[in-house]
Amino acid sequence: MWQRPSGSLYKHCYSFRVTTPDLLDSSYYGPLFGLLADMDADIAGLYAEAGIEGVRTRFVGPMIELARSGPLTIKEIAERRSVSHSAMSQTVAAMRKAGLVEPAADSDGRKRPVQLTDRSRELVPFLQAEWRATEATVLALDAELPYPIMRAVADIRTALATRSFAQRLREHL
Repeated sequence: MWQRPSGSLYKHCYSFRVTTPDLLDSSYYGPLFGLLADMDADIAGLYAEAGIEGVRTRFVGPMIELARSGPLTIKEIAERRSVSHSAMSQTVAAMRKAGLVEPAADSDGRKRPVQLTDRSRELVPFLQAEWRATEATVLALDAELPYPIMRAVADIRTALATRSFAQRLREHL
């Protein structure tokens, strides 16, 4: 709670009011999300320049995984890409709608693996080249920074190992 300061300084000020900004008006990580969205848009721009339609950047990892491994279930792709089953299920559904994956034959009929379509197999070499170029670009960009972003990520993870984000969040409720 704010208290009026004592002494002559306050007596000679017309207004001395401390305000705290409403955190509903802020998004501390907003610039980071914006940066990632801008980079993602630049990658999508490469697809447009190459005449590739219907491929979202989030499809590329699963497409490369399917090209490397052959037919996989949603669960297998999710595990390999380190995302939730739900997220991968949505991604695969969108890929299916875009004509990039199709059901694959399953020997026992219980699993429902998917495989690349002929069209998506033709796109994979370009997408692999883009992935490598993106990784090389972000590594080079990170090397230009005085404090590499991956070091910041590691430092945040270290801090969260001592007290989780959920614990910290509850402290502010």
